[in-house]
Amino acid sequence: MEPLGTFEIIARVFWQFTSVWIALIILFAVSVAFKRRLGLYGKLFDSPIGMVGFALVMFWVFTGIFGAMELIVTHDPLAQISGMKNKVPGTPVPGSEEGIYAYYLLGGDNLARDVFSRMVTGAWVVVQIAPLATLFAFMVGITLGLPAGYFGGRLDTLLSFLSNLILAFPVILLFYLLVTPEIVATGMPNYMAAVLFVFPIVFLGVLLNSRYYTQPNFRTPLLVAVLGVAIWLYLSLISTGGAFVDAGTYRIPGLPKLVDLFDVPGGVLVVFVSVVFVNSPTVFRIVRGLTLDIKTRDYVAAAQTRGEGAWYIMLWEILPNARGPLIVDFCLRIGYTTILLGTLGFFGLGLPPESPDWGSTINEGRKLLSIYLHPALPPALALLSLVLGLNLLADGLREESLRD
Repeated sequence: MEPLGTFEIIARVFWQFTSVWIALIILFAVSVAFKRRLGLYGKLFDSPIGMVGFALVMFWVFTGIFGAMELIVTHDPLAQISGMKNKVPGTPVPGSEEGIYAYYLLGGDNLARDVFSRMVTGAWVVVQIAPLATLFAFMVGITLGLPAGYFGGRLDTLLSFLSNLILAFPVILLFYLLVTPEIVATGMPNYMAAVLFVFPIVFLGVLLNSRYYTQPNFRTPLLVAVLGVAIWLYLSLISTGGAFVDAGTYRIPGLPKLVDLFDVPGGVLVVFVSVVFVNSPTVFRIVRGLTLDIKTRDYVAAAQTRGEGAWYIMLWEILPNARGPLIVDFCLRIGYTTILLGTLGFFGLGLPPESPDWGSTINEGRKLLSIYLHPALPPALALLSLVLGLNLLADGLREESLRD
């Protein structure tokens, strides 16, 4: 077979993303049709910048999802095919059989793996870790930042000191320390996960209890159901291979495999915990600052006059009125997290060496960058476009939130 030309490569790549284009069209059509009923999300479609950013972000979200479902990838991202080492884009695969894609659309890397498939699979790594880790960091920051700003005093002093202590370390150095094999071998990431992952449960429990405090007949079964599921997910999250901690020299048993819903790979858990730990203090400071400002507003004084509890005021009066800056920061922080994941992968930290994450792929491709551009360029452009999309989305959300 003859190698593909440039236009043929573009056409075939475009075709491989057919499921993504269809999903984007449906999403935008439904969103535009009902945008007046969708609050701030609907208003986003009045902002051209926000729409472009949203399109870029959702493109990679759908790419990650459909790539994991093997609707986009053309080859196994870890498979090595003889004779395809550092081959240019559009090179035919030798001896391709029925059911095996006939070309490496974006070429092969230095280990003869398909660059296109690794780029697509790398999107799934980001989609799995970055939004969830940022969400958990926000849960920690909100749970601690609200009472610190609302009550002040010694609680505020203590929590602010701890956050400043963490922020005093350079971020990359802190990441490097948390993901080094010596630290991982002590079981420290597992202990950190056990502590940090409690905060979403606390947040949900306090949120529901404060909202339905005057309706005990409804509140109690709701709390039992929600917290029961949340605790089950929490135990499944921190239990891997039937153990909460497996440091080699000692082992703390975890959930039996029969009730353990999923196992998080060790490398992913370490990176996840590191992202939550590093981002939480910054979110804490933002939430604390917003709380200090909003608690002086008249509607907060009115709620206090009505006799509402402190947690009700914090979660149902202050937090909703701080949502604009927090949503914008959430989008930006996902971008920061994506860059951090790429940085860790580039330095070979956290995730396994064979991982198709964008940072690792860029690092492997840069070794021959002066000769071959194709192994490093696609994941670099993917990382750039996703972070750009998140920044544009944040700008659009900020623009629309200021109009409220």
